Amino acid sequence: MAKLTKAQREWKPNTPKKLRSTKLMFASVVLVLEAFVAIFLGLGLFGLKDKNPAYLIAAAVLAFLLIMACAFLRKPWGVAVGWVLQLLLIAGGFWEPSMFVVGVLFAAAWWYALFGGAKIDRENAVRAKAQAEWDAAHPEEAAPGAGAQ
Repeated sequence: MAKLTKAQREWKPNTPKKLRSTKLMFASVVLVLEAFVAIFLGLGLFGLKDKNPAYLIAAAVLAFLLIMACAFLRKPWGVAVGWVLQLLLIAGGFWEPSMFVVGVLFAAAWWYALFGGAKIDRENAVRAKAQAEWDAAHPEEAAPGAGAQ
């Protein structure tokens, strides 16, 4: 028999599902994609430059930091760490000039993930509140689990 998670143990029927943050999901996707770009940058520099393993090590460290930053996005300082990593990715342009363009494009995606995702989160919270109010005012019409978005 599989071990139940804390959320599974605490679940009760008709419990509304907690809203997930679109901002955090968007930002995490951008950071993970940037980790792939960092790895490819390291491989490209290793193959095109002087076969120095430091390129691979630096790329692996940057990719690791980008992926670890996903875990800190809920912290108040997590977004700042993400911005610092955006600057590091853009700084890769000093070794491979095309990274200036790629880094700026990813920084724009990061900005959109933060601000566009936050806007969607606010809209979802308003929608969930309106649904909860409607469900409270119309208990006979509310389907079981109707507010579980």
